[in-house]
Amino acid sequence: MAASHSLREVARVFLTLGTTAFGGPAAHVAAMEDELVTRRRWIGRDEFADLVGAANLIPGPNSTELAIHLGYRRAGWAGLLVAGSCFIVPAVVLVWLFAMAYVQFGTRVEVAAMLQGMQPAVLAVVVQAIWRLKGSLVRSRLGLAMAMVAFGGAMAGVSELLLLLVAIGVALAWAVWGASGGNASTHGGMAPPLLLAAPGTLPVVASGPALGVAGIFTSFLKIGGVLIGSGYVLLAFLRGEFVERLGVLSEAQLLDAIAIGQVTPGPVFSAATFIGYILAGHAGAAAATAGIFLPAFVAVALTAPLVRQLRRSTIASRALDAVNAVSLALMAAVVVLMARGIALDVPSLAILLGASLLLLRTSVGAGWVLLGGALAGLVHLL
Repeated sequence: MAASHSLREVARVFLTLGTTAFGGPAAHVAAMEDELVTRRRWIGRDEFADLVGAANLIPGPNSTELAIHLGYRRAGWAGLLVAGSCFIVPAVVLVWLFAMAYVQFGTRVEVAAMLQGMQPAVLAVVVQAIWRLKGSLVRSRLGLAMAMVAFGGAMAGVSELLLLLVAIGVALAWAVWGASGGNASTHGGMAPPLLLAAPGTLPVVASGPALGVAGIFTSFLKIGGVLIGSGYVLLAFLRGEFVERLGVLSEAQLLDAIAIGQVTPGPVFSAATFIGYILAGHAGAAAATAGIFLPAFVAVALTAPLVRQLRRSTIASRALDAVNAVSLALMAAVVVLMARGIALDVPSLAILLGASLLLLRTSVGAGWVLLGGALAGLVHLL
């Protein structure tokens, strides 16, 4: 009976959080901390911090993985499934409905104008993330050097996944060398890996109509299996896969998907649902959603018993510091590459610069900035 009561409590709490948690991963973590540590006292603050750290070390969306971890701590394996599902479902349902409306009405002049206004605002949200994370993710000379090389490589068209793999290899070698007595003093301290991801051109089945539902699932499963961190970098990863490699999405469609994922509550990874629907209707939306989120459940299930060991691993932390720096550079490269395509006219450039200043200099949230971009696009049309 007690277990059943805990499970109902987990479902109720995370369904509420999934419906009301706007503002991106950092806001989601803050909401969970307030609700489950301060108010409900499910776990202590130190243990909560350990779970946040563990979520940063494995593939998948951080805030969703934190929800899954908390559900597991409260109600075991059933709680793991219930917490993650309840946190995800509200966002997926809303994005699914938006995708249906987008396909139906997206070609209307006024709707197209609003979406065009939101596109540079999406890039401004990524600019804000880069600026806020620069100090915590680039904290050593090694990290700075790797970030510079990665930025140049991404701008030159080198596979982002290759850049990530090289960064992991170099960082691990550096950490092992330091642990064995080498001079690793350039590390400059351990930074909490708040955001880790790198866009990649992953192998996937044929592009265009031949992609199919199975191909959509496989593609998103691969992305979910290697992308570690925030939904903000999902933009870069999806661009490398669906715009550059497969050619099944335009830059504008991708930015529209990220915008919808941002203005709805819950994880930004729900943008996958939007893309899946565009590519293959309801079946594609279901396949994309399952593919992008499944690795998070598997990763938490495998690592939940090892949270403390993962969090305290010096080698893993040092490696992640260096890879985080590369991820930040890849985010910057994607902003530059996508800005070339959408910020060529004066109104779009004005929205990009104005939204960036608002996000960096004021407390205005990303959702309001995106809505402002939509209104600016509409006003420009009139």
